[in-house]
Amino acid sequence: MVRELLGKLATRSLSFAGKWQQQQLRRLNIHEYQGAELMGKHGINVPKGMAVGSIDEVRKAMHEMFPSQSEVVVKSQILAGGRGLGTFKSGLQGGVHIVKSDQVTGIAGKMLGQILVTKQTGPQGKIVSKVYLAEKLSLVNEMYFAITLDRASAGPLIIACKKGGTSIEDLAEKHPELIVKVPIDIFTGITDEDAAKVVDGLSPKVADRNSSIEQVKKLYELFCKCDCTLLEINPIAETSDNQLVAADAKFNFDDNAAFRQKEIFTLRDPTQEDPREVAAAEADLNYIGLDGEIGCMVNGAGLAMATMDIIKLHGGTPANFLDVGGNASESQVVEAFKILTSDEKVKAILVNIFGGIMKCDVIASGIVNAAKQVQLKVPVVVRLEGTNVDQGKRILKESGMTLITAEDLDDAAEKAVKASAS
Repeated sequence: MVRELLGKLATRSLSFAGKWQQQQLRRLNIHEYQGAELMGKHGINVPKGMAVGSIDEVRKAMHEMFPSQSEVVVKSQILAGGRGLGTFKSGLQGGVHIVKSDQVTGIAGKMLGQILVTKQTGPQGKIVSKVYLAEKLSLVNEMYFAITLDRASAGPLIIACKKGGTSIEDLAEKHPELIVKVPIDIFTGITDEDAAKVVDGLSPKVADRNSSIEQVKKLYELFCKCDCTLLEINPIAETSDNQLVAADAKFNFDDNAAFRQKEIFTLRDPTQEDPREVAAAEADLNYIGLDGEIGCMVNGAGLAMATMDIIKLHGGTPANFLDVGGNASESQVVEAFKILTSDEKVKAILVNIFGGIMKCDVIASGIVNAAKQVQLKVPVVVRLEGTNVDQGKRILKESGMTLITAEDLDDAAEKAVKASAS
């Protein structure tokens, strides 16, 4: 439910541009084991566990951390949900297994270095570089807990459900009455009354009520202190010794807070991200990889969205959202072209620039230099208008490049769709 809500908020204004494979929401996502370590540092109850990246590390962890455990939970670590129901491309079913201690090495070896496909990864899947070995808890009840940012209340919103450990999206659709939402006043902070409402929504059976209220308050404090945009625990569970434990957690952090959350942002795992989006972020470009065949390079988010809309109107599908901004340098334009041409699905590129702060001659020089560095194998449609447009058109004309020019956005989109189909 929370992931779905955040996705809707991020994509509502782009809904007419077509369905895309992945969204770059500019928020740090960390692995489960990293989240567990972070929660442990803030006094939140978590299972004992260790992340390992090789068979030798598995053996060492079993010897040092789980010498007397009869069973251990082995969890593949990828930045996507649905791991338990996922399938490895090798054929192994499930990314989370509870196994006997003597079987841990074998199952971990079948996960490490393999590609896991879940409902959230897309068919390409994600590589498992680490597995998380965690103690098997004796759980008596599983619930759902999350904190996210809510536009309606203009602050954090805590979501609780007395049923967890399964798809919260399906549960919210079938039984919305089970979902309890508690908005928190950002200025007052969480009160005992707020925390009590959350605990009532969780409806714990054996966990101490006062201790549970304190755990909820610590989770909220962590959310605020660490600049989270999402803290989701599914399940938050009760153990046989009457403890409330965060058995599994997902975190997102606000990228705008990177300057004051340096330690947390060192946890970023670029191997789990779209390499095109990683390259775009390094070049300070706003890029989102989509599913289509027409690569777009535009200045300004509004114009970029309009460009995608009109491509769709003419029967095409955008391959990306790419806003070079108003102050892009020539080198950034070159980098943008490298990213666009690295996408094998791209059959044509549409450059749509309205020169205000961004000057058309800078874009034109970037296109020419990019053509020298990148082998352009697809047609390029260019529409320039605004500041220094005559200089820009002259640079392109004198370059000797084979370009398709357009007079306006409608003309450009129509030509790009036609070029991608040829």
